[in-house]
This record gives sequence, C-alpha cells and structure tokens, in this order.
Amino acid sequence: MRTHYEVNRPDVNRNVRRIVRVAAIGATGVAAGVTIGAAAAGVLGWKLFRSATRPDNLNGKVVVITGGSRGLGLALAQEAARHGARLAICARDHQELEAARKQIGIQAEVGTYICDVTNYDEVVSWINSVRSDFGQIDVLINNAGQISVGPLESQTLTDFQEALDVMYWGVVYPTLAVLPHMKARSQGSIANIASIGGKVSIPHLLPYCSAKFAAIGFSEGLHAELAKSGIHVTTVVPGLMRTGSHLNAFFKGDHRREFTWFALGATLPVVSISAESAARRIVSAIRHHRAEVIISPQATALSLLHGVAPGLTSEMMGILNRVLPASQGDPSVRYTGSESETAVTRSFATQLGRRAARNLNQGPATQVS
Repeated sequence: MRTHYEVNRPDVNRNVRRIVRVAAIGATGVAAGVTIGAAAAGVLGWKLFRSATRPDNLNGKVVVITGGSRGLGLALAQEAARHGARLAICARDHQELEAARKQIGIQAEVGTYICDVTNYDEVVSWINSVRSDFGQIDVLINNAGQISVGPLESQTLTDFQEALDVMYWGVVYPTLAVLPHMKARSQGSIANIASIGGKVSIPHLLPYCSAKFAAIGFSEGLHAELAKSGIHVTTVVPGLMRTGSHLNAFFKGDHRREFTWFALGATLPVVSISAESAARRIVSAIRHHRAEVIISPQATALSLLHGVAPGLTSEMMGILNRVLPASQGDPSVRYTGSESETAVTRSFATQLGRRAARNLNQGPATQVS
C-alpha cells in the first residue's frame, strides 16, 4: 500500500511527467537530427553527382562582366575568352576598356561599354545594348568593387554610401536588369563576386565589409529563389588576391601605414593568390553551377572558424585592430595606394603585386575590383 501511495504522490507524478517530456524532447531532437542529416546527405550527394557531370561549355556563350577593364574583372574576361566565350565588359573609363580589349586578345569577340553600375538607368540601357549587340546573355558576373581602408573614425557616411552603391546596388541593378531575359529562356548563370570580408568583418574595412555582407545575403537568397527557374547563382568568396587593385584602393587616416599593411597582405605569395588562379576557379564554379566557391585556404579556414565560433573570430578581429594604425587626419581626405607608397611597398616584398598591376591594367581610377 505504501508503494502505491508513493507513486500517486503529486511530486512523484511531476517527476515522472518531467522524465517523459525530456524523453519526448530527446526523441524529437534525434528524429530532427536524423532528418536534417539525411537531407544534408541527399543535398551533398546531389551536389557531388552534379559536379561529376559534364560542366557547361562556354564556347560561343555571351558572358557579361561588370568592372571588366582591369584587376580580377580583366582576369575573368581573359579566362572566359580562353573557353571561347563572347564577352561584354563594362567600366567607367573608355581608355581602360580599350586597353582591356587589347589584353584579352584580338581572337576574342569583346564588346566594351561605358557604364556606371551605381546608376540603374545606365545599367538597364547597358544590358539592353548588350542584348541588341549579342542577341542574348548567358552569364552575368557582378564584379565591380571599391575599397576604402582606414579606422572607423576616418570613415564618413559617404564612404558607406559609396561602398553600398558599388558593391550592393552594383550587384542588384545588373541582376534585376538581366533576370527577365534569363527567365524568359529558363536558363542562365549569375556569379556575384563577394569577399571573405562579407563573411568575417575585417577591421579598417568596415564600409567594404558591410557592402559585401549585403551582397552575400542577396546572392544566397537569389540562389534559393531562382533554383527552380533554371537560373544558377554562384556566390564567390575570395580571400586576398594579387590583382594590383591595392594601388587604386582609397586609404584614410594614417594612409601610408594603412597602405603598407594592406599592400603586403594583397601581394605576398604566402597569404594571397594570383588573380589568374582565382579566375580559373571562379569560371570553373560557374560552369559547374556551384552555389558557393571560397577561394584560398586562408579564406576557407577563416570562414569555417567563424561558422563554428563567431564570437571567437570577433574577438580575434578585436585583437588585430589593436595593432593597426590609429586614426589621424581629416576624415574627408583620402588617398589612393599610388599616393601612399613607402619604402616597404616599393621593395621586393610587393613585387608580385606590382607585376599584377602591370598585367591587369591597373591605372589610377575610382572603381576597382
């Protein structure tokens, strides 16, 4: 009788119910884990199967590239031309476009267009001109970019607005302009050149990273929404690359010291990769319809670490910020890399970066990639 009495006590019943609830929650968690794991395995299996299939042939395809007159954009144009693509590249400067056309080679079909990707009307007019000249658009690569380097105290509202104009709206505008054409044909590929700075915010690059975070959000959502329509979207996440663009980036505050650390990171072979190597991987990812490609082992490691321990990477960035140059000077004044050279940046340490600048048409301008 006592045992029966204890089992029916309210506190014992509450404990029993609690155990049942915990067991139910645990069983639900296990079931959810199994379901998610199976779904992930299915997606991975499908990706592996699709990667093993024959990639798209770019021969005769029309590839459109923003910011295609120099830097990574020019390297991408050269790589696409090697695959037989017909090219339509845009930039702001006519002379740069003509120089790029010569570097791509006389055997390639290249259309050059002056267009400011921060102006929607110009973008729509440009896309319409490309369709009129080439008949269709098969691949759009949103590559145009702009970098402003310096501590937060040196950045103005204009710096943030310009970064978003070029690297967020400069992705959205061409995409929206080309989508009706691609949807009507139920095919096409879009590649958005983001940055590891769009996954992990790097000190002294806050306007740039903010815009790249926005671009990645747009690109990943676009991939999900367009998957059913036959249009493939690839988010490209490069690490440090030797494009020569450090000479055209903007530097604020202690601009010579800012340029020194940035130039070393963008040119040393241990921490950066060549633009040509990056272009090969990007074009391959487009041809294989990959959702994302992260370029360079360092960028891959940092992205994985941030995914697992975002708080830890934020603390690491805080430590890095302590050793970067302090704020000084007028926030409204900025200098290009070419105006911020030091003995270190003129030394053998940056010779690969200077060679990349010569090879990739990097002259003074306001739009870089």
